[in-house]
Amino acid sequence: MADTLSYAALEADAAARQLAIFGAWHPEGDADVPDGTRTMLLLGPREPGFWVHLQTTPEFTDGAPDPLDRWSRRVIGQWACGLGNRTKALFPFGGPPWRPFIRWAQESARAHVSPVGLLVHDAAGLMISYRAALALRARIELPPPPPNPCESCTHQPCRLACPVSALAPTAYDVPLCKSFLDTPAGLDCHGRGCAVRRACPISKTYGRAEAQSAFHMNSFHRRP
Repeated sequence: MADTLSYAALEADAAARQLAIFGAWHPEGDADVPDGTRTMLLLGPREPGFWVHLQTTPEFTDGAPDPLDRWSRRVIGQWACGLGNRTKALFPFGGPPWRPFIRWAQESARAHVSPVGLLVHDAAGLMISYRAALALRARIELPPPPPNPCESCTHQPCRLACPVSALAPTAYDVPLCKSFLDTPAGLDCHGRGCAVRRACPISKTYGRAEAQSAFHMNSFHRRP
């Protein structure tokens, strides 16, 4: 547990749980955050090693559904409780109502709309995912966000990576994407992760395990 609510201390707390702070900002007038919140932190997988770490946890060995969400609730919820009444954990699952994580990601200025419409992150690229947010009653000093990685990406390989052109800057053809996953040609995306997300140069440096991408693709594919 962090002795003081500094960014560095909370970053170390996150790393001890195989998590990383993927964004932070000071909300002002945001009706979707708890009253009294002065700092918001977004948490995502710390790579490499997140998926390996999960495999020995109770949620991934008990055979019950939704292991990743249950792990997130337990680990991040206990962390928030350990910080006392200064912190509340918020999750992107369990709705409706759904927390506006996409908007929050953009509020943090570390996630941006990519050329194909998906969010891109300065450290995770198009492999960005969020496990929770921490709403802090304390206002802590935050580091400046890095620049949008797409602005310095010369070739932007994400634009041409989708085998069926399901992604465009203004639309995502989800039925077409899911139909493609049902074909033999779709096995590569299903088993290794979305080809567009993998094409991002930042994604390639992120170190996410293919088994983790397959887990998420399977969840996406079977969701109505």
